[in-house]
Amino acid sequence: MYNVGVPTVQIIYATGSGHTEYVVNVLAAHLRENAAHVSVTLTRAEQATPDDMTKSDVVILASGSWNTGGVEGQMHPFMVEFLGKRAKDVELKKKRCTVIALGDERYYYTARAGEHMRMFLIDHGADMFMDPLTVVNDPYGQEEKVRKWCDRFVSLLLKKS
Repeated sequence: MYNVGVPTVQIIYATGSGHTEYVVNVLAAHLRENAAHVSVTLTRAEQATPDDMTKSDVVILASGSWNTGGVEGQMHPFMVEFLGKRAKDVELKKKRCTVIALGDERYYYTARAGEHMRMFLIDHGADMFMDPLTVVNDPYGQEEKVRKWCDRFVSLLLKKS
């Protein structure tokens, strides 16, 4: 009998207000309830190591958009520090990756953190195998959007590369 390995998903996220953490927890709960054959690990960016980006089958980076340094549309400072310092030399070697970006429609660069994370992943050799999840404004009440994205994610995850 052929035994397929359990796909592993590493979600590295940065949160300040708790909105990004809420979204990744909704995603992880949906995965655990509806895709038991997928193993998911959540790691806060301030605790993440470069190994966290290479030891799983798929990496998801998640961050809200901030006005760090007076410049609108940046990643959360913990994600900036993680990607810009600790993980700056990581080689992703066609690892399947995607991003979750949060933002506020009051700002011109709504959810622009997603672009920064996406460019980091592309620059480090990742395979951006699906479109990002973008959550604009308060994530509470947008759980169904997260679940639908998660279902597409699982469908693509289980396809052979």
